Amino acid sequence: MEWGSESAAVRRHRVGVERREGAAAAPPPEKEARAQEPLVHGCSGGGRTRKRSPGGSGGASRGAETGLSEVRAALGLALYLIALRTLVQLSLQQLVLRGAAGHRGEFDALQARDYLEHITSIGPRTTGSPENEILTVHYLLEQIKLIEVQSNSLHKISVDVQRPTGSFSIDFLGGFTSYYDNITNVVVKLEPRDGAQHAVLANCHFDSVANSPGASDDAVSCSVMLEVLRVLSTSSEALHHAVIFLFNGAEENVLQASHGFITQHPWASLVRAFINLEAAGVGGKELVFQTGPENPWLVQAYVSAAKHPFASVVAQEVFQSGIIPSDTDFRIYRDFGNIPGIDLAFIENGYIYHTKYDTADRILTDSIQRAGDNILAVLKHLATSDMLAAASKYRHGNMVFFDVLGLFVIAYPSRIGSIINYMVVMGVVLYLGKKFLQPKHKTGNYKKDFLCGLGITLISWFTSLVTVLIIAVFISLIGQSLSWYNHFYVSVCLYGTATVAKIILIHTLAKRFYYMNASDQYLGEVFFDISLFVHCCFLVTLTYQGLCSAFISAVWVAFPLLTKLCVHKDFKQHGAQGKFIAFYLLGMFIPYLYALYLIWAVFEMFTPILGRSGSEIPPDVVLASILAGCTMILSSYFINFIYLAKSTKKTMLTLTLVCAITFLLVCSGTFFPYSSNPANPKPKRVFLQHMTRTFHDLEGNAVKRDSGIWINGFDYTGISHITPHIPEINDSIRAHCEENAPLCGFPWYLPVHFLIRKNWYLPAPEVSPRNPPHFRLISKEQTPWDSIKLTFEATGPSHMSFYVRAHKGSTLSQWSLGNGTPVTSKGGDYFVFYSHGLQASAWQFWIEVQVSEEHPEEMVTVAIAAHYLSGEDKRSPHLDALKEKFPDWTFPSAWVCTYDLFVF
Repeated sequence: MEWGSESAAVRRHRVGVERREGAAAAPPPEKEARAQEPLVHGCSGGGRTRKRSPGGSGGASRGAETGLSEVRAALGLALYLIALRTLVQLSLQQLVLRGAAGHRGEFDALQARDYLEHITSIGPRTTGSPENEILTVHYLLEQIKLIEVQSNSLHKISVDVQRPTGSFSIDFLGGFTSYYDNITNVVVKLEPRDGAQHAVLANCHFDSVANSPGASDDAVSCSVMLEVLRVLSTSSEALHHAVIFLFNGAEENVLQASHGFITQHPWASLVRAFINLEAAGVGGKELVFQTGPENPWLVQAYVSAAKHPFASVVAQEVFQSGIIPSDTDFRIYRDFGNIPGIDLAFIENGYIYHTKYDTADRILTDSIQRAGDNILAVLKHLATSDMLAAASKYRHGNMVFFDVLGLFVIAYPSRIGSIINYMVVMGVVLYLGKKFLQPKHKTGNYKKDFLCGLGITLISWFTSLVTVLIIAVFISLIGQSLSWYNHFYVSVCLYGTATVAKIILIHTLAKRFYYMNASDQYLGEVFFDISLFVHCCFLVTLTYQGLCSAFISAVWVAFPLLTKLCVHKDFKQHGAQGKFIAFYLLGMFIPYLYALYLIWAVFEMFTPILGRSGSEIPPDVVLASILAGCTMILSSYFINFIYLAKSTKKTMLTLTLVCAITFLLVCSGTFFPYSSNPANPKPKRVFLQHMTRTFHDLEGNAVKRDSGIWINGFDYTGISHITPHIPEINDSIRAHCEENAPLCGFPWYLPVHFLIRKNWYLPAPEVSPRNPPHFRLISKEQTPWDSIKLTFEATGPSHMSFYVRAHKGSTLSQWSLGNGTPVTSKGGDYFVFYSHGLQASAWQFWIEVQVSEEHPEEMVTVAIAAHYLSGEDKRSPHLDALKEKFPDWTFPSAWVCTYDLFVF
């Protein structure tokens, strides 16, 4: 290549190096001979020679014997990551660190499994059903009575069955209001014989969603709590405080029973802290994913007591960000009880969460054992802690906490974390500052090469993200979304390889056309510094935002910096030889191991969620973005190997080939998203509601009436995979929005209409439930403050939804629900979720409408939907027949409902 085609920065660097070589003392004979070996570059038909600099910013150059072998480098890095991933997998499979217990005073997983199998044998347990309100409650009371008989005389057990009624508003799912009547809580208080003034609460829920046995969500937690109650009650060790065990019967009704307990039960005033047991998956390890708010002593209690810790402040901050469309009773105790707590949940295998496959046999006994060991130890620790009595005094700041491969937990106050983080930042400032402040004749033009390299790195990341997003959008448009749902590594081979290939391509082009005359050693050092700087920027940003997750960036800065300082001398003398690579990878062991540990948790949680996240969010776009981000992080400290290697052609070719083949296979529909494999099912979720709709006018006359089966697919593929099996379900029956009706005139069970805009309506005969709903206006009166108060009465099944839309010129100013202030859902309509136990009086409530003088009539449109989730009314012959047609790789959850609309 001609001299004139060099970049000014590289030319200045070369000239500076050659000047230093000329001014330097004569090297020893061997080094002098080696330094004077010519390096020939051939490009564009031209050629030139350049002496290799004997160190400094020169060092071993491309094409010299010290250059890394491409194949060895690529295989070495791949094997390194695979080895770390294997280590992570082994740690995750190690559920308990010893054999199952069962000795006196220890948790017995086999006894807990017996409880679990009895509860799940009852079947689905929806609130208001006999299975939930009678059979499960009777079983729990029987077992509690047996435990009471066996208890030690040091302890006293009290049992109460609570039937609360109440209402509250919540901003979950865009915001709505909840009303419950006569639901069920089974509450047990274990306390010292002389009583206690303070208590720790353990919470689970025994109800389930419709059509699911709910083994993991949440029967296993209630089984664990029963066994913990048995062990604590038979212990010869006295407790200092009470332990309250709440078996709540209406969590799936959006956290109603916990609200009933914490706002109405007399024992609630004793509670100083709580542990909530939940599930977002089936089995595996139970993850501590929320603590606090504040109260770092609770984290310390878990750290001190848990036998098999598994906790992460990262999970806490991700969950509380609202990215995951879920919530737990933790929110109720925090917001309505002002009580700190710990939230735990199983997270593995979320594919069968809330489906018929959530059965007891899928939960390993070791999973039960580890959960029981942890809950027992932490409850015992809290029940004997002096801090519990004065919990409010210890409310100061948050905690950084994370486990190390499930072996132990590291925890420290966030303020200490900020100090550590800024100390790490100062280390980077000193390290880079020394280089930036060196005279130009010593560094060539390091500053400019650094800034250009930073730009190249950011361009490589941006273009790789754009590339995978283009692929993801194309895959979505041709109807092949979720091809990786049943074959996760398809996403790695498609989006992961595309990201890596694009990053390598950009840096290879930079190496060839911009940095073509700089030494490999110099470039390797520059791009290591760039990666260090980028992670340092993340560290500063996260720390400034007050996020405890900043510790990850601290790890990704501190360990690489220490590694660089340790291997710097050897790298200067010998270049990228085997010893350097070995020590470099060893120094990166901790950040890369922990990154893979977290990445596993991310995909373990998010991949199943993308199969039930609605029709509006393209899951491939989300997954491609997450994969690209993870790949960028993992590649950051390996970018310098691109510049140290002799070539990258084979690596790019291999990655491109893998990506292209996978892309073609995905486009051809080779990878079917779902599976009915009994050992590992990954079903498509479909909701079927056989309904009859009636629309009334202002005079109360029925102006429209229709019936059909309303079909909702809870993932992005809609019904495309179902139509070939059930031809009558096709796009010709797409449901149309009733523009003048709240929530488009459909009986939404929860206000998720903004997530699922594509649904289908198959005509079908009318439904005739034996317990039809009744809705009427009791009174309409003018208030002294010139508003209209409408009082309604409704009766019907255990689950109903009430919707309100204010007309133009009208405003809902007050109502008798929640805290009295109407709360709108996304879209502007009002949504009220209602449920009741087996016996409940008629639901009476009022709304107050402020009306402008220009619109005296048609103030509001209201609608009520009645959902029959249990008993004979839940089924219809037409619904059963359609349900039977669905292929075995689907999970059709079906019930009967009615929808009645009125104008006032």
